[in-house]
Amino acid sequence: MGKNIKYVLVVGDGMADYPLPELGGRTPLQAAHKPNMDAIAAKGRSGLLRTVPEGLNPGSDVAILSVLGFNPQECYTGRGALEAAARGIKLAKNDVAFRCNLVTEKDGVLVDYSAGHITSKDSVPLIEAVKSTCEKKGEIEFYPGLDYRHFLILRKAPYALQVECAPPHDVIGTEVAKILPKAKLQDAERTAVILREAILKSKAILEAHPVNAARKREGKKPGNMIWPWGGGKKPNLPSFMSKYSLKAAVISAVDLVKGIGIYTGMKVIDVPGATGREDTNYEGKADAALKALREHDFVLVHVEAPDEAGHAGDYKLKVKTIEDLDRRLLGRIIEGLMEPYAIAVLPDHPTPINVRTHTREPVPFVIKAPNLEPDEVQKFDEESARKGGFGLVNQGGIVPLLLQAASR
Repeated sequence: MGKNIKYVLVVGDGMADYPLPELGGRTPLQAAHKPNMDAIAAKGRSGLLRTVPEGLNPGSDVAILSVLGFNPQECYTGRGALEAAARGIKLAKNDVAFRCNLVTEKDGVLVDYSAGHITSKDSVPLIEAVKSTCEKKGEIEFYPGLDYRHFLILRKAPYALQVECAPPHDVIGTEVAKILPKAKLQDAERTAVILREAILKSKAILEAHPVNAARKREGKKPGNMIWPWGGGKKPNLPSFMSKYSLKAAVISAVDLVKGIGIYTGMKVIDVPGATGREDTNYEGKADAALKALREHDFVLVHVEAPDEAGHAGDYKLKVKTIEDLDRRLLGRIIEGLMEPYAIAVLPDHPTPINVRTHTREPVPFVIKAPNLEPDEVQKFDEESARKGGFGLVNQGGIVPLLLQAASR
C-alpha cells in the first residue's frame, strides 16, 4: 500500500441497468452527463465485477459485503440482522431479525412495497400501533426504523431462517394469499404461523388508523400492512482493520450499509438530510467523507437514490440521480481530496428500470490510483467497462483491487 495514501470507495446503489428504448438504446449510465465518473475512467482502469455469488440473492446486503471483500457465502446470514445493528437492536444466539416493510395492500394484492415511500413521520405511529397490539416480549417484537423500513424480531426462534419470506419489491401485483410466509421444514411451521398471523392482523390494525385515513384523503397510498422479509441471525464478520490494516469509515442513509459498518468495526457517520432517496444531501455526504479522511485511511460513501429510481421504474429519475451523484457528491469529493489518494466507483448490483428489482449481472467499476497505468476506456458505463484493463473480476471484491492498485 502507498505511504499515507487515502482510499475512497463510492457506491451508487443499483446504478447499472439495461439499454432502454426511451434513452435511444442507451443505459441510464450511458445517457447521464457525468463528467467526474468519465474523468476517473479516462485516467484510471475499468472492468466488470461479479458481486453476487451463485446461490445467493442479488440484494445490496450480499453485494456490498462482496464489494468490501467479505465472502458472503461464509459470513452472510440475512439482511435483517445487518439492518437491526444500525438501530442498536441486540440479537442473542437464536434470535432472528427481519426487515419489516410497511406496504400497501389493496383488494388482496400487494401493490406497493414502500406504501408510496411513506415518511418516518407517518410510518412510526403505524408501526407503534402494530407493536402495541401484536408484540409479545421474548417472542415477537417490533422496532421503528426509517421511512417504510422497520424491524420485526423473533426471539428464541431457531428455525426462523427456514421460513420463506418473499421480498416485497419482488412480488408487486401478486395476491397476498399466495406469498405469505411458508415453512420450508416442518419444524419451522410454528414460526411461519406467527409471521402470517402478524401480517394479517396488521391489516385490521392499520387500515382504519388515523394516519392512513389522512393519507387516503390526500391521495397517498396507505401503509396498511406489515411485510417481514430478509430474516437473519447475528453474523460473524471480521473487522475491516484486522482484514486490511486500515482505519475505515462509512457514510450511508440506509441501515443495511450502516449495519455492515458496525459489524466490521467501521466508524458510521450520520449526515443530516441523508434520506436514501433523490432528495438526499449529496453535498453533506461529500463534506463528511472529506472530513472523515482526516482521521481515517478509507471511507465508503454509499448513495441509495439510483436504486430507488430503478425500483420505481423511472428512467428519468434514475438518470438524474446519477447526474446528481456525479456533480454534487463525486465532483465535490475529488475537488477537496488531497494527494495522494486512490478512488473506486461502482454500483453494487444492477436495478434495471424494466424489471424494477435487482439482478445479478457483473457491474462496471473503475479505479484511479497514483501509479496505476490507465487503460483506453474513456467513459464509465456498462459497455465501456467491458473493454477495461481489469477485465471480468469474478470474486474478491473491489477493496483488494483498490489497495493493490495503490501499491504499484
